[in-house]
Amino acid sequence: METRVVLPPEPTSPRRARQHVSAALREAGLDDLVDDASLLVSELVTNALLHARSDAVVALTATAATVRVAVADRSPRAPVRRRHGADATTGRGLRLLEQLALRWGVDAAPDGKTVWFELPTDGVRPTPALQAERVQVP
Repeated sequence: METRVVLPPEPTSPRRARQHVSAALREAGLDDLVDDASLLVSELVTNALLHARSDAVVALTATAATVRVAVADRSPRAPVRRRHGADATTGRGLRLLEQLALRWGVDAAPDGKTVWFELPTDGVRPTPALQAERVQVP
């Protein structure tokens, strides 16, 4: 299964991304991935809005082993892990990726970048051994 949606740089785009990903996963019978995938895609689309200020292209690909969700934008700048206070309303997206995704990373492109994550379709949560395989971002 593959789906794709182009979202404008508008405040409603993170919600539309969550709805798109949730509907695709439910249609594929992967209901147990909806919460994590929806949260993570919302974070990535929000980052695209805040930092790239461009359209965000959300692509979802499901295989027998994983679901990959990718968000492309027009900024060449890679995401940066930020320190945040307990009352901050932003700055947690990369840490959520690290906690919830099986793997994640950033692919550079001539006209921007794609930030992606994978979730296992077997329901296995990431472990320290799996975390060592992840792509790390500065």
